[in-house]
Amino acid sequence: MMTPPLLGRARERDALRDWLEDARGGHGRLVLCVGEAGIGKTRLCQELAGLAADVRLAWGRCADTDGAPAFWPWREVLRSVGATDPAVGDVESPQDRFRAVDAVAGAVLTEVARRPLIIVLDDVHWADEPSLLVLRHLADRAPNAPLLLVVALREPEPGTATARALAGLERAPACEELHLSGLSSVDVGRQLDALGAGSIAADQVHDATGGNPFFVREVARAVVDGTWKPGWASRSVRDAVAARVERLGPDARRLVEAGAVVGHRFPLAVAARMLRVDVRECLGAADAAVASGLLAQVGAGELRFAHALTRDAVRAGVPTELAVRLHRAAAEALEVHWAGELDEHLAELAWHRMALAPYGEAAQARRWAVRAAGESVRRLAFEEGVRLYRAALEVPAPWPDDAAACRTHLALGRAGYLAGDLGTARSAAVAAAGLARTAALPDLLAEAALVLEPVPDPTTNAVVTALCEEALAAEPVDAALRARLMAQRSQLAFYGGDRELTDDMSAAALKLARTAGDDRSLVAALRARHDAVPGSQRRRERLALAAEMLAAANRTGDARPAMWGRLWRIDALVEDGRLADAADELGPLAAAVERVGGPVSAWHRDRARGCVAQARGRFAEAREAATRAYERMRLIEPSPATGAQLGAQWALARHVGTSEEGLHLARAWVEPPPRFRTMGRISRAFLLLRAGHPDEAGVQFRQAGPPEAWSWPVFFTAPGSVLATLVAIDLDRADELRTALATLEAFRGEHVVGTGVSYCGPAELTLGLGALAQGRLDDAVADLESAVRRCDAAGAPAFLAEASHHLAAALAARGAPGDQDRARRLAAEADRLVRALGMTAYTAASTELLHRLGPGDGGLSAREAEVARLVADGLTNRQIAARLVISDRTAGNHVAHILTKLGFTSRSQIAAWCAARMSRPVSDPTHARRPAAP
Repeated sequence: MMTPPLLGRARERDALRDWLEDARGGHGRLVLCVGEAGIGKTRLCQELAGLAADVRLAWGRCADTDGAPAFWPWREVLRSVGATDPAVGDVESPQDRFRAVDAVAGAVLTEVARRPLIIVLDDVHWADEPSLLVLRHLADRAPNAPLLLVVALREPEPGTATARALAGLERAPACEELHLSGLSSVDVGRQLDALGAGSIAADQVHDATGGNPFFVREVARAVVDGTWKPGWASRSVRDAVAARVERLGPDARRLVEAGAVVGHRFPLAVAARMLRVDVRECLGAADAAVASGLLAQVGAGELRFAHALTRDAVRAGVPTELAVRLHRAAAEALEVHWAGELDEHLAELAWHRMALAPYGEAAQARRWAVRAAGESVRRLAFEEGVRLYRAALEVPAPWPDDAAACRTHLALGRAGYLAGDLGTARSAAVAAAGLARTAALPDLLAEAALVLEPVPDPTTNAVVTALCEEALAAEPVDAALRARLMAQRSQLAFYGGDRELTDDMSAAALKLARTAGDDRSLVAALRARHDAVPGSQRRRERLALAAEMLAAANRTGDARPAMWGRLWRIDALVEDGRLADAADELGPLAAAVERVGGPVSAWHRDRARGCVAQARGRFAEAREAATRAYERMRLIEPSPATGAQLGAQWALARHVGTSEEGLHLARAWVEPPPRFRTMGRISRAFLLLRAGHPDEAGVQFRQAGPPEAWSWPVFFTAPGSVLATLVAIDLDRADELRTALATLEAFRGEHVVGTGVSYCGPAELTLGLGALAQGRLDDAVADLESAVRRCDAAGAPAFLAEASHHLAAALAARGAPGDQDRARRLAAEADRLVRALGMTAYTAASTELLHRLGPGDGGLSAREAEVARLVADGLTNRQIAARLVISDRTAGNHVAHILTKLGFTSRSQIAAWCAARMSRPVSDPTHARRPAAP
């Protein structure tokens, strides 16, 4: 039967043509084509191929076979464009899958960079989680690339991974949706005519099929075959398919049934082996099945069902006894067929074995399931691993011993953790601990406590804490394992805010790990210890921990500890005001991150780059790095991603104002973990203030609670106090200002840094601003003078400009002898920096301060002042030389010195300055009592 024309889809076809033209021009998008099975999604995508004859088009089809390998549709896409399938590597943490996602998506983007590409992903409702992550990764980048992504899928069940992914895809920057519904009665009639079944009433078929084109086609086949029965409705497809199967000869019928048990696509050789015949004997049967429309030829030696519903209908009609025999035969045949690459297909084999578990083959089925589950996890198909481990645990057969059952629960827990399924991971860890407890297996009890790492979720941490304490109290275990337990307990205490326990337990873990001589335990203990020693007082210890971590990296060749060591060095160096040294560490950090791979490690690199750039006044570079970091991380770990982005945004807002992205973050409240609520409210208040919304800022500041209720994590105490001081000054909140300044006093002499994300300058800068706001002018001058020196020594020009600006204001307000002239010089120096760095948040304030202070003498010598007056009179350098009886060169040098001292770039500015000196009165030195708000 011929392929019918595309009917009733003119609007969708025109939309695809327009989007294709946009992609040709470098403005791609994601198109979601959603509808029920048989509605024509694949057919519409095939139409796109005809519209894009001059553009590369790659297809990827998601397999409905249980146990399909991770990234399967993307492997098809890469093969179709001749690209190499990237290696995914080993799995050590949930982020490793995102490293693989980066690698696969990167391979696709490399092809897109060469020339425009259309990618069609079919049957995405069957996609594995890694494939969905690649899709989201590419969807985010499509708007700026010649890439058209067309995704066909059924409406997913609520709560499934596909449903969650679809919700995320709908929020992609350039996403379009095509929801396909049934054809009209008129189009049904046209389809029946095209298929040679126009003798039947279109309205009757429309009522029976709902206008579903596949159902209409099956009815048309039945009409042509003479098997159509008026009145068929909900079971019309199954009945129609069953009738066609019955019309086949016995050999073709057996081939179709065997194929339906294998999957939507199947090698002819596998079906032949299942039927215990030579493959050549199946060729005629295969031709007959293809001629009937039940099967289609895919390639050499491979067949597929014409539609997934066709396969479902055939499989549903296979009797149980025959299905059991076919599953056993499929497992045996596939094991032979995939002998050279069995590992990749273990899950597929295991599901056939599991189908035999209720029929006397339970123990063998469990072994296959456990083996396949481990391989699925290794290949990053974590959800498949979870399903297989669960299936193995549900097999109704005795275990060889408690240890075997315990290890399977442990493996399930780790797979759940890697999949981000904390509920499964928790329950599996608890079950494993119960078995280990009953069987008196302390090492396995310890492993149960290490299934999950500490996370922001208090419920999970409470369970892990109980397991960890029980394991530590049990019989002595291997020293290296015990050190890992102690490191785990320390990090749990860190999340719980128990500083004393964090300190004690991390020190003990590190001592034991060093004694054990085990690098895995040492790395865990070093990370725990680093969390335990934040703050400037412990900076020297953190630098020593970084050196030890780098030594472990050198011994093991592992890039992860190298990454941590470099990050710790950068954080400590920024905190010490050694910004140039911190910048020197960015290269080695980038090299380590490149070896680790994945978006989480890249997030660490980008946030470190952004912090160093912000500290050094490179605002565009800092904003770009922060945004890139946020985009990498927000879908993986939203809480730390949002916290880091918030920190980067308010740090930038201090000097260049609040960006649109920062304002959006300030207004889009997401409930943070309890310890971060104060920081969340006050940082949002600061962003709102710098955006010019003081009323909204006041609401956020009040919601942070009274000062006595403020709660800072230990590593946020200093930056939180800086923020609270700045907000309290702007909102004129005296009580909050006193509290914030009192807390910040403990950090006098230190540079303030917010966990490697936001540099806040020396503490004296903020202390000076607070003193100025309170009218303590001598204290303000002393602190701001210290801040100027320390910012200059650190190489932090924006903070030098800020400190100089406010010191000038403080001196002018104090009005002691010499303060006015010094204030003018400082204000001019600050203004030069403000304009050179593009500190837009300070431009108006700097101009106003210079205007208020008056021109003064600008630090000019008597001769330079005389030359300036002659410039104002319009004399050239030669005329000035003649008037003063000096050489032309000397006159030119005087003019150059004047321009430099006054921060000017033209002679007309000198003239305006001289005019202002003669006309402007001296300002009142008591005019400003508060810092000028940028």
